[in-house]
Amino acid sequence: MAKRYDKKHRLLKTGETERADGYYVYRWTGQDGKRRSVTAGNLEDLRRKEEEIQKDISDGIRMDARTVTVNDLFQLWKQLKRGIKDNTLQNYCYMYTQFVAEDIGTMPVGKLKRSDVKRFYNKMAEDRGLKIATIDNIHSVLHQVLQMAVEDSYVRTNVSDNLLKELKQTYHAKEKRKEALTMPEQELFLDFLASEKTPYHHWYPIFTVMVGTGMRVGEICALRWEDIDLEKGVISVNNTLVYYDHRDGNGCYYNIHTPKTRAGQRKIPMTDEVKEAFLAEKAYQEYNHLHCKVVVDGFTNFIFINRFGGVQRQGTLNKALRRIIRDCNEMQLAKGLGEPVLLPNFSCHTLRHTFTTRLVEAGVNIKVIQELCGHARSDVTLDVYTTVTKELKEREFQHFQEKMRERRGR
Repeated sequence: MAKRYDKKHRLLKTGETERADGYYVYRWTGQDGKRRSVTAGNLEDLRRKEEEIQKDISDGIRMDARTVTVNDLFQLWKQLKRGIKDNTLQNYCYMYTQFVAEDIGTMPVGKLKRSDVKRFYNKMAEDRGLKIATIDNIHSVLHQVLQMAVEDSYVRTNVSDNLLKELKQTYHAKEKRKEALTMPEQELFLDFLASEKTPYHHWYPIFTVMVGTGMRVGEICALRWEDIDLEKGVISVNNTLVYYDHRDGNGCYYNIHTPKTRAGQRKIPMTDEVKEAFLAEKAYQEYNHLHCKVVVDGFTNFIFINRFGGVQRQGTLNKALRRIIRDCNEMQLAKGLGEPVLLPNFSCHTLRHTFTTRLVEAGVNIKVIQELCGHARSDVTLDVYTTVTKELKEREFQHFQEKMRERRGR
């Protein structure tokens, strides 16, 4: 084969040509048998591209990695994903479509760099104002999509590996930690609901069970009378109630799922207050002639129902909490005390965190706490345990200092 040169009399390699407009082209046959080509403005750039192509061929990287986008792979991932609950999959899809699809989702997966993903996460945190927990959800699906790209030989490594850990280290200091109710706040909250004078008295049983068991709100809403043994004082957590848009044309509706994790299926002993709360709920329903009228995936006879006989849900409960907090604080302020105990703004999940905190303060073994709360990973429990014990030590030391000052003042 005759040697070929460009206009500058440089020897061209096999597959290289110079066009009439001065651009250079490299052509080769891919692993799939198709002819492919790349173009560059000069020979040096072309040969850099050639080196990348030959390395990709050597490493078994697919040639269409330069054209297949992250969005294309997300669609494939969505078709193949198995082993998760439908509401979790729908949440993943929502997160991806809402935040990723119009951003780095449009990029060819072969050109996506670690710095691109890092810049994207920073943008979500700083420009969009998303919380780390939300970015964590986005990362969960994006990391899985990019891992599939590795497994299907589109890329060598998952460029999002460990990025979330770095992000948390950067931004967690700026985020307010989830706070449990203090003991005085907890007592104020439950005492306010326990009073028959308040229009919120009917909420006392469900919120008492939340504080006294640490159950997730979906688990409490899914509780049926068959799940509790009042004689033995045991609650069997078997299911969780979910309410979400199924994207099937029927909008939002309820489903019964197993708990969030395998560890979520557990038995929780009742305190006296929790047992009394269940009995109070039963008496309230009997007095007002209420009974469960709904069937969800074959399940009925739910314990906590609304005035129409339907199941309770998180949105309704959190809305009730906002009204309770408002009126309770107004009552406290009306007493004219110097520094009254007031309720902070909190949600149903705060009551779960409050339960965990009370267990830690009581010195309960960390493994027992993990089992009672249904934490699949011990680090989740340990995070709460470490924080609470640190605060407890600080309070005890402060108390010690005050005692020492009192002695010196005598």
